[in-house]
Amino acid sequence: MCLHQNPSHFEENKEEITHSNLVWNDYRETIRGMVFFDPHVHMTSRTTDDYQAMADAGIVALIEPAFWLGQPRTGVATFKDYFASLVGWERFRSSQFGIKHYCTIGLNSREANNEALAEQVMEILPLYVYKEGVVGVGEIGFDDQTPAEEKYYRAQLELAKEAGLPVQVHTPHRDKKQGTERSMAIALEHGLDPGMVIIDHNNEETVHSVLDQGFWAAFTIYPFTKMGNERMVEVVREYGPERIMVNSAADWGISDPLAVPKTAALMKMKGISDEAIRLVTYQNALDAFAQSGQITESDFEAVKNIDQSLKFNGNTILRGGQQPRIDKDSIFIR
Repeated sequence: MCLHQNPSHFEENKEEITHSNLVWNDYRETIRGMVFFDPHVHMTSRTTDDYQAMADAGIVALIEPAFWLGQPRTGVATFKDYFASLVGWERFRSSQFGIKHYCTIGLNSREANNEALAEQVMEILPLYVYKEGVVGVGEIGFDDQTPAEEKYYRAQLELAKEAGLPVQVHTPHRDKKQGTERSMAIALEHGLDPGMVIIDHNNEETVHSVLDQGFWAAFTIYPFTKMGNERMVEVVREYGPERIMVNSAADWGISDPLAVPKTAALMKMKGISDEAIRLVTYQNALDAFAQSGQITESDFEAVKNIDQSLKFNGNTILRGGQQPRIDKDSIFIR
């Protein structure tokens, strides 16, 4: 048994998560016509079925942060291949379902503790953060809040400043309040504008301070841990929709790539206004990451003309005998 399990997937609570119980027919009509932007989802870990379901639910754009793959990488070449896939193959795969794909690039906090490898990764990061479709440096920050994590968090804040990119901060799952405050204090110490920093994985314990200091507050809606979407409704009721955004952070663990539209549906059912829903599930993410200069809403329209006969480096999402879908009118996968 692995003795160092990722707490984002194994620390559970007993809260009943309403969005886990919603099925398609419960919320399809509620959100019909709405569009969504998931600013934190790890599609490398997801299937084409997930892309199809996300498109059906109204997700038109997403951001895929670089993250830990579940086991340590052993050489810098594996980081190169991974970063290349985020700006290449995964962007193509997303487009085949009518969803615009962006990413953030960075050295994640867990692997920052391998300092010999971290030094090599820091050397290659500038080769990727300036590429098309890279809308921030992330996800970076703290896990165990070690000196090495702080060292490379600071170095990547400086890289973000040089590149003029937003920063996507991963707050720790243990000692979250302390880690969140530390993350913000260091960002301010490095002279970053709080409006260029998205503090992620918030909860009720951190949100007031994050908003009060002028940062963006992102919330991950995860089954059995982090934030359930019933709680998210109450956060929006209390604080309003300004500078708040919702994401799924769906990855290789137990997670839900439809968390954003399901949360929107629950907000609608609970009487949150359409405008507030639009802000926290679409517009705020767009505004925060558009500061990269890499995002405009017209980008979302550009991928609606799906042509699955296209190839990327000779590869296609189709398998033998499957007919390509060429659709000029709709983003929906039928």
